[in-house]
Amino acid sequence: MRLLRTLVLIFFSFIVSVSLSAQDLEQLLETLPNQEAFWSLTVLDESGNKLENFNSDKLIIPASNQKLYTLAAVLDRLGSDFRYTTNIYGDGELVDSTWQGYLTIKGSGDPSISGFLYDGDQDYVFNSFVSQFFDFGIKVINGEIQSDISYFDDEIYPKGWSWEDLSFYYGVEISPLSFNNNAIDLTVNADNGVGEKPSISWLPKYAAFAEFINEQKISPRSNDYDEYYRRYPGSNRILLRSSLPEGYIEKESLSISGAEHFFVGSFESFLINEGYRTRSQEVFEFELTPKNYDEDIILASHSSKPLSELIKWANKESDNFYTEMMLKTLAAEEQGIPGTFENGIKEVRTFLTEQGVDTNLVKMNDGSGLAMGNYTTTGNISTLLYSMKSHNEWDVFYDSFPVAGIDGSIAHRFKGTELYNNIRAKTGYVSGVRTLSGYMTTRSGKQIVFSLATNHFAGKVRSVDNSHQQILQYLYEKY
Repeated sequence: MRLLRTLVLIFFSFIVSVSLSAQDLEQLLETLPNQEAFWSLTVLDESGNKLENFNSDKLIIPASNQKLYTLAAVLDRLGSDFRYTTNIYGDGELVDSTWQGYLTIKGSGDPSISGFLYDGDQDYVFNSFVSQFFDFGIKVINGEIQSDISYFDDEIYPKGWSWEDLSFYYGVEISPLSFNNNAIDLTVNADNGVGEKPSISWLPKYAAFAEFINEQKISPRSNDYDEYYRRYPGSNRILLRSSLPEGYIEKESLSISGAEHFFVGSFESFLINEGYRTRSQEVFEFELTPKNYDEDIILASHSSKPLSELIKWANKESDNFYTEMMLKTLAAEEQGIPGTFENGIKEVRTFLTEQGVDTNLVKMNDGSGLAMGNYTTTGNISTLLYSMKSHNEWDVFYDSFPVAGIDGSIAHRFKGTELYNNIRAKTGYVSGVRTLSGYMTTRSGKQIVFSLATNHFAGKVRSVDNSHQQILQYLYEKY
């Protein structure tokens, strides 16, 4: 019976393969669902010539394919070896192992002060700071802790972000001093009876200033999970109204308000927990203009992993926070402090022009693609992808892409097909928009560049993903 099933599957795959190869692209598109949608596809060969050109020059909403523009520009301008350095300066003196005076944490725009790149250890950087305090001879800190956030301007959100996104991890504040992606990792456990409230817990454990209003209910096991989270604008009061089936466990990262407060408050709580501080200050001071540190002492310092690792995370995981932090860093490094979204976008557009991209057909309101009002073309995206193949940072750029069926945002797609491990591509999704752009090694062994977009579709994204897979299978066989 198993042999029979295997033969049937092989025969079916053969029939599909013959069917795909017997039609051209437009015929294939006419057979797909979501005929209400707008479709665009550009495919380039190994010499940059167009193999497929379907609405290539028509404007599409790129969603997270916008990250390709931003991350390529950041990599070009700053280089893969660039590292963020976060210093803690001391203005005071050490008296009998007690630091008497101010500590100032100077934000550098580092998006990675969290556990994501440190084996899940959220306190990795905090532990490093404390270890350096110990080496300096400091066992107690008696003085105010303040922060310098002058590296960026005071715009915490890019233009065009929807307020509905601002409660979640993908719509967090952008600040030069940030901790745990400026989010609280909430766990909801429906461990009580039907009709009762589920229990909640959260990390980092120092996020005590957040107020959770738990109005959630446990429903019968046969019910579906119904999510509802909202953070009140400008506050850290978070309303929880989800309905969870009995025994269900839900994990969600929710945004916080006041990123600098979150960082300093979390670090101070960590110091108290470690015995380095005997009291908690109630008011945090923030420097908004550059400060001169010539007479201060660097008591502790942290250098991030190289930019190559940060870009890999941002691209594979489609991380909006990392991307926007790097966009503002690009602005600060190339156009002067404070870094702004506007100047970062200007720098990206200049880079795109250098790569042969028609920026008359590029509209950017942010770096990550979450904002409303972003437009480009699949032709432009393909032009950039092809241009990067001759860039001196090509290997880093290519390695940052998710791999079909293996990792990142396409880890669960294309498994069990010929496309498995033969595609490196960046996904994109916002409501009604699905995009996928990158590189494919075809059945003949050639590497092609593709950019595929579906805009204004109704219904679920899974149907569109299935259509994308059929299109990519067609390209894999044809070229």
